[in-house]
Amino acid sequence: MLLFGHLGITLGAFIGLQQLIPRLKSVIDLRYLAIGALLPDLIDKPIGKVIFASAFANGRMIGHTLLFSCLLVLAGIYLYQKRRDTRICTLALGSFFHILEDQMWGRPQTFLWPLLGWSFPRDSIDYTGFEYLIKMLEGSFKPEFSQTYIAEIMGIGIIVIFTGIWIKKRLNQNSSD
Repeated sequence: MLLFGHLGITLGAFIGLQQLIPRLKSVIDLRYLAIGALLPDLIDKPIGKVIFASAFANGRMIGHTLLFSCLLVLAGIYLYQKRRDTRICTLALGSFFHILEDQMWGRPQTFLWPLLGWSFPRDSIDYTGFEYLIKMLEGSFKPEFSQTYIAEIMGIGIIVIFTGIWIKKRLNQNSSD
C-alpha cells in the first residue's frame, strides 16, 4: 500500500468509528492518526531503500515491526498517565493500522523482529537508492490493476468524500455566522 491507501483507509476507519462511538472524537486526534498511518514508511523507506540501500535493500524494517508499535504504545501509555495526553497513543494506533494494512504477519521475520533473528530480509528487487525512486515513479504510471492500486483508489475516494463533508460543514458554519 502507498500514501493514499494508508491515509484514506486508516482515517476512514476511525472517522467511521467516531460516528458509532462519539467519545472517540475527543480522544483521537486525526492529525496524529494520519502521521502514525505513514510513520513506518517515513522511517523505513528512506533508510532501507535510499540512504542505506546497499546495506539493507528493504523498505520494511524497524517501523514495520510489532516491537515498534508496542514501544509506541508504551510511550503513549506513559505520556497519558503523566499528562492525560493521547497523542502518542493515537500515533501508535495509526502505526499499528499501517502494519495491519501491509499484512506484515505474512513476513514474520520482519513482523516479529528480533525474535526470529536480528537481520531483516532483503528485497528481491535489484535496484536501490536513487534508482528505486525512479522505478517507483515509472511504476506509478503503468495502468496495471493490482491490489496496491485498488487500495490507493479506495484511499483517495475516502479522502475526497471526507474532505467534501468537512468543506460543506465549514461553509455551513460560515454562512450561519
